Amino acid sequence: MPPKLRRLQEVQAEIYRQLQLLLPDDIAFHDHLRSCVPGSAPLCLDVLERHPYTTFFRLTYEFSGTENREFEPDAHVRFYHDARMAEATSFDCDQACTRDSHPAYPPAALMRRTWRQNRALDRWLDFLLRQGHSAQTMAPVESAAGRSEAVPSPVTAG
Repeated sequence: MPPKLRRLQEVQAEIYRQLQLLLPDDIAFHDHLRSCVPGSAPLCLDVLERHPYTTFFRLTYEFSGTENREFEPDAHVRFYHDARMAEATSFDCDQACTRDSHPAYPPAALMRRTWRQNRALDRWLDFLLRQGHSAQTMAPVESAAGRSEAVPSPVTAG
């Protein structure tokens, strides 16, 4: 395995480890979670997709302004439960409209972009954990009716 790819996989394994400290078991049952700690903007997690071995979510700070809510850094993360790895897929809200790879794309440019995104996520997760965000502070967002928004647990293949 090329050294750059090995280093990228090591970063993705570290991202997975950090997310294990941040994500509560409730992530299997709730689509929207929030963590509030003193001295930090609210940290929001929105599950975008659930599959038997993968969860795709958005992790961002929520800043409430006088006119609009803003979300920064707006990280999209694919969490591989079986492989024990996680990767940043984008820091762009329009990520679903862009292609991340294609046989015609230069592999070196794709690797540089992937490396930068994952290193940025790794550093941000370390910062979040040092701020005090954790699985204990991450709680389901209550719906307007006062009940948490629950979804069925993901089906696991035997």
